[in-house]
Amino acid sequence: MTTKFTDRLWKSVAPVWAKTHQHPFVTGLGDGTLPVESFKYYMKQDYVYLIDYAKMFALASTKAYDLTTSAKFAGLQEATLNGEMELHRQYAERFGISREELEATKPSFVMLAYTSYMLRVAHQGSLAELVSSLLPCTWSYWEIGKHLAKVEGALEHELYGEWVRMYSSDEFGQLAIWLIDVMNELADGKNEQELARLEEHFLYTTKMEYMFWDMAYRKEMWPCEIN
Repeated sequence: MTTKFTDRLWKSVAPVWAKTHQHPFVTGLGDGTLPVESFKYYMKQDYVYLIDYAKMFALASTKAYDLTTSAKFAGLQEATLNGEMELHRQYAERFGISREELEATKPSFVMLAYTSYMLRVAHQGSLAELVSSLLPCTWSYWEIGKHLAKVEGALEHELYGEWVRMYSSDEFGQLAIWLIDVMNELADGKNEQELARLEEHFLYTTKMEYMFWDMAYRKEMWPCEIN
C-alpha cells in the first residue's frame, strides 16, 4: 500500500488532534456541558475567521493549475461567503447574537495570528503551501464532527446538535476528502525540503486550531492585559 503525503501529515499532528478531542470546548459540544457564553464567543470569532478563510479560497483559485480546480476553489469562496456565513448568522440568532453584533466583532489575538499566518503563506507561497495551511481547519473539523457524532445524544442536542450534524455530514466530509486529495496531488514529486515546508505549515495551523478552541473556551481577547 502506497503511503500518501497526508498520512505523514496525520502522523505529525496526531498528538495535537488527540489533545483537541480532549479539550473541554470540544468535549462540551458533545456532552452538552459547554457554557453557552463560550459558544457565543466562538461563534463571533469564527464569523470573523470565515471572512479571511474565504479569501484563502479566492487566492487558491488564482494559483490553481487547471480550470476545474480553479472553479472548485472559486465555488468554495462563494459557498463560504453566501452559504456558510448566512447559516452562521441564522444559527447565531438562536443564541441571541444579532447580525449587527457579528459584523461588529473585534478579532482576538489568536484569530489575528491564525489568519495572518495563513494569508501570508497564501500570498507568498505556492498553491501547495496554501492548501497545507488551510487544510487543518476543514480536516480537523470533520474529524471532530465524526468523533462527536458517536457521543450519545450529541446529534440531537438542542443547542449544539446542529453544529455536530453539520461537521459530521457526508457533504462536509466530501469537501475534506477533496482537499486531502488535492494536497496529495500537489505534494507529488516534491523534494524533501519542499515537503518539510508543507508539513511545517500544516503543523503550525493545526496548533492554531487548538489555540482557537482554547481562546473561545476562555473568551480571551489577548493573552495578557494591555491598557
